[in-house]
Amino acid sequence: MKSSKSPGKERLWKLWRDDVACVKARDPAARNVLEVVLTYPGVHAIIWHRLANRLWLSGFKFPARFVSWFARLVTNVDIHPGATIGRSFFIDHGAGVVIGETAEIGDNVTMYHGVTLGGVSWSPGRRHPIIEDGVLIGAGAKILGPIKVGGGARIGANSVVVEEVPPGVTAVGIPARIVRAPTTRSAIGTRVNLDHHLIADPVGEVLSLLLDRVEFLEARLNHMQRRARKPEAACEEKVEG
Repeated sequence: MKSSKSPGKERLWKLWRDDVACVKARDPAARNVLEVVLTYPGVHAIIWHRLANRLWLSGFKFPARFVSWFARLVTNVDIHPGATIGRSFFIDHGAGVVIGETAEIGDNVTMYHGVTLGGVSWSPGRRHPIIEDGVLIGAGAKILGPIKVGGGARIGANSVVVEEVPPGVTAVGIPARIVRAPTTRSAIGTRVNLDHHLIADPVGEVLSLLLDRVEFLEARLNHMQRRARKPEAACEEKVEG
């Protein structure tokens, strides 16, 4: 994670201000600050989490868990108070998101509804993913285990990520596979260039290659059959002559 300074050391109001300000840059539906503050459950969830995390780091474990429970009750977003979240974090639509205790999220991360940053072990220690700066995670994606998603990467909707993802790539599927190499994108902190319609379809590409191969083999077979018929036709003409 690029950010070396823990957001827990900054004033809450400054972190909250950044969380609210980033929404308008990433959501075309956001019209003004008042609307964002009053009607965006994803913003409410991160505001409550900042408070719960501050209590957790100060040793007030039960109050932190209670604030986290209340936030889940009113926002339908479940963030453990021990999770580390960087600046300008945006959960769009804010429904069904689950973020585990040892998860770490960098700055300027965008996440859609239904995302899970989960663990795959009951053992103590790190169990959840590290999400570096500028990552975009599509709706319904599951990122499981103590793995790292590199800065600027994209995770396609409903993907299941169980292995580390390099910086700047696009990964989709179950299990997730890299379908696009790093490309130049909008700078972190500015409007996100989603390009959802340009996400590759690896299954479709393989089927297209198979169809091309079948067509080639059929054409070759027809050519060989025509060549095989020519000597037969020539022999028949000689016999008739």
